[in-house]
Amino acid sequence: MPKVLISDALSNAAVQIFKDRGIEVDFQPNLGKDKDKLAAIIGGYDGLAVRSATKVSPKILEKADKLKVIGRAGIGVDNVDIPAATARGIIVMNTPFGNSITTAEHAITLMLALARQIPQADISTQAGKWEKNRFMGVEITGKTLGVVGCGNIGSIVAERGVGLRMKVIAYDPFLSPERALELGVEKVELDELFKRADFITLHTPLTEKTRNIVGADAIAKLKPGVRIINCARGGLVDEKALRAALDSGKVAGAAFDVFSTEPATENPLFGHPNVICTPHLGAATTEAQENVALQVAEQMSDYLLRGAISNAVNFPSITAEEAPKLKPFIALAEKLGSFAGQLTESEIKRVRISYEGAVAQMKTKALTSAAVAGLLRPMLQDINVVSAPSIAKERGIVIEETTREMAGDYESLITVTVETANQTRGVSGTVFADGRPRIVNIKGIRMDAEFGPSMIYITNLDKPGFIGRFSSTLGEAGINIATFHVGREAPGGNAVALIEIDGDLPDEVLAKVRALPQVQQAKPLRF
Repeated sequence: MPKVLISDALSNAAVQIFKDRGIEVDFQPNLGKDKDKLAAIIGGYDGLAVRSATKVSPKILEKADKLKVIGRAGIGVDNVDIPAATARGIIVMNTPFGNSITTAEHAITLMLALARQIPQADISTQAGKWEKNRFMGVEITGKTLGVVGCGNIGSIVAERGVGLRMKVIAYDPFLSPERALELGVEKVELDELFKRADFITLHTPLTEKTRNIVGADAIAKLKPGVRIINCARGGLVDEKALRAALDSGKVAGAAFDVFSTEPATENPLFGHPNVICTPHLGAATTEAQENVALQVAEQMSDYLLRGAISNAVNFPSITAEEAPKLKPFIALAEKLGSFAGQLTESEIKRVRISYEGAVAQMKTKALTSAAVAGLLRPMLQDINVVSAPSIAKERGIVIEETTREMAGDYESLITVTVETANQTRGVSGTVFADGRPRIVNIKGIRMDAEFGPSMIYITNLDKPGFIGRFSSTLGEAGINIATFHVGREAPGGNAVALIEIDGDLPDEVLAKVRALPQVQQAKPLRF
C-alpha cells in the first residue's frame, strides 16, 4: 500500500480521497515548518503533498529514498527544488487550474482598489475623517491594461479586462496569434507593453529569466502614472527600485499580494501611501482551497496506483487509460537504449529515436525519456526517466524524434540509433501480443530475441563451426545457455548473435570467446 505524507494544511475531503483509494495517509499539517523533522521521516513515504509552507529542498530530497511523487496543491512550485527532484526521478505535480479564477479575481480586485484608493479611503473614513477630495481616483474604462504572462490566470485576467471595457495588451512568448484573437487582446513585445500600459499585471512564474522583470531598467521605460499589480510571484519586481519610482511619482501606485521574502514582515513597499498589500491571498477562497486539495489528491492517487501522470512539471502527462498501454513500450524503449548504451564506448553526439505504427500515436516524449535513460545509465549510473532529457541536454547530446504511421512488418516499431564520432549503430524492437519487449533488428540484421537479465552480444563472420566452438567454450566453463539468437546479412557475411546465459560471464571466459575464430566483438550485457 502506498503511503503519502501531507505536510501542510489540506482539506479533510482530500485526505479522504487518499483513504478511499486505498492509500495510507499521514496528515501532519504543520510539519512543513519543521525542516529537520521532515527530513528525518520523509524516507518512509511514496508521496508528499504540500502547499506553499513546506520547502522541499535538496537536503530533504536526499533522505527521500522511496519518494515517487510530490504534489503541490496550487500552481506555484518554487518551494520545490525541481532539478533535485528530477535528478532523483521524483515526479513533481501542481494543480494549475484549481485556483486560476480565484487568483485572477484577486488581481482584478486589487486593480480596482488601486484605481479608487479603496483601502486608504476606508481607513480615513472609519477614523472619523471625511477626506472626499483627497482620494481622487481614475476610471479604468478605456485604459490600457498590460498583461505580462497570458497563461491560465493571465488569460482570465485579460478576458475580465476586456469585459471592463479596457484596452488589453499582452506579452507572452507562447501566446499564439489565434489565441490572442480569441481573447480579444493585442500581442506586443515587453518594451512596448511597458511604454503603453496604464495598468500592468504580472502572471508569470518566477525563473531566472523573469526574476526582476520589472527592475530599474524596465521602470525607466514605463508610462508615467502607471499602476502595477503583482499576484503572481515575489521576485518578479525589484521592490527597492519600485519604491523609488513610487517616491518620485513615476509610478502612481502598486498593489502586491506576493513579495520577494514571505512571510513579509517588512518590505520596501510597506508604508507608502499609494501601495496596497495583501498577505498572499490570491488563492485564498473556500472554493479554490478545496479545488486544489481535491485535485492534488486525485492526481497523486492516480500516479501511485495506476501510473497516470497529470500536470507534472518535469515529465509528460500520461492518462490512466494510456498508462497500461504505454508500460510495455516504456520497458522496450529503455532496454533498446540500454542495449545501445552498453555497446557505446565513445562520446555520443546524436540520438535518433523513431516510432512507427501504433506506438507513434502514443506519448512518445515519455518513451524518448525512457530510451535516453537506458542509453545514458551505463555511463552515468544515477539517472532515471525523469532526469534523462535534461542530463542529455546538459551534455550537448542532440535528441531527434520522428514518427511514422506505418511500421512495415510490425504493428509497432521503435528504433534507437546512436551516432558517435566513430560509428552509427541502430537497434529496433517491438512488443508482441504477449507484452514482452523484443529486439527485431540490430545494425540492419533481422532477428527475434527477448531481453534476458544476463546476455552476450557477438558480431562475427558467418562461417561454419562458430556456434559449436562458442557453446563448447561456455559449456567447459560451466555456464548454461538459456537462449541463442542469430542473424546475418548474407551467407558467409557479417552476422550477429544474442545469447542469454544463466549468471554472469567471468572475464577469463569472455577472453576465450573473443579469441574464437570469426569473432569480431563480444560484449556482456545486463538488463
